[in-house]
Amino acid sequence: MTTAIRLVFVVVGLGLLGAVVWRWPVNGWGSLVWAASMVLLTVIRLPYAKRTQANTITDKRAVSTEQLLLALVTIGGTVLPLIHLATGLLGFADYSLPDWAVIVGAAVLVPAYWLFWRSHADLGRNWSVTTEMRAEHDLVTSGVYERIRHPMYAAIWLIFLVQPLLVHNWVAGLSGPLTFAVMYFIRVPYEEAMMRERFGEAYEAYCRRSGRLCPR
Repeated sequence: MTTAIRLVFVVVGLGLLGAVVWRWPVNGWGSLVWAASMVLLTVIRLPYAKRTQANTITDKRAVSTEQLLLALVTIGGTVLPLIHLATGLLGFADYSLPDWAVIVGAAVLVPAYWLFWRSHADLGRNWSVTTEMRAEHDLVTSGVYERIRHPMYAAIWLIFLVQPLLVHNWVAGLSGPLTFAVMYFIRVPYEEAMMRERFGEAYEAYCRRSGRLCPR
């Protein structure tokens, strides 16, 4: 993607975010929490994405599938909610929830984003957006990875599961968790298969003492 195209996406995204803030009396204050959540996700992830650009990649899996899954999650988790909250385009599918539901959603985001940040920090240069291995890839089994193999996925599950509590729309609210579920259940098996091929018995032993999303 060229710099000019990236700039267009940034400008359009900022414009839509501004519209979301402007329309919060219509959408409820949960929409502000959702918008802040998406900004925080980008702020946390961007430095690690830039750092890994210098990685030498030795193995990359399911490239076309990965592109499709990432596009699906982007549409369901960001594009649809953003367009709806900014324009009311999907207003026919709106529902209402009490304030306590938004408070619960906002409260869940606090540990979710701590885990999201910590999992990036513990992986360091070993993290990548797509399923790939770098030349000096390490098997990380410390920090939040000591007892959980996929703490980053656990954090994203929490972030998307509270989306319906913040975005009160059957389409824009549920699109996040549903599209992420598709990606998770397709991606994790071949991601773990790649780890087994690279690290062998060390990864098998790690699997025996850890859970995928929560400690055993």
